[in-house]
Amino acid sequence: MTVCRDCCCGNALKHPSLDHDAQLDRLTAALAPAHRVRKSLCLDVCAEANVMVVHPTPTARRGGATPVWFGLVLSPDIEADLVSWVRSGGPGVADLPPMLDLSVIPAPGR
Repeated sequence: MTVCRDCCCGNALKHPSLDHDAQLDRLTAALAPAHRVRKSLCLDVCAEANVMVVHPTPTARRGGATPVWFGLVLSPDIEADLVSWVRSGGPGVADLPPMLDLSVIPAPGR
């Protein structure tokens, strides 16, 4: 999982009610050691901050799965759904829960 933490995502001025560092810590703790959570500079979809991208496993990618982009990840409920989906296999392996489908955004350039 890639978590945007640059100009808008992770910005306390844009989303003051969210503890951005704590969100990153929660995701990392919930997914480690089986899954990696990494921070990224701007992913160029600032209107959708906080942006996260869930990457398929190498096997799923070979089967045609592509990364899934999520925007406005601002609540513990969305975080929990993301964690559950990633643990279940993520893109190309597990069906996307209907509530998470509401947070899916197009990747830049698509």
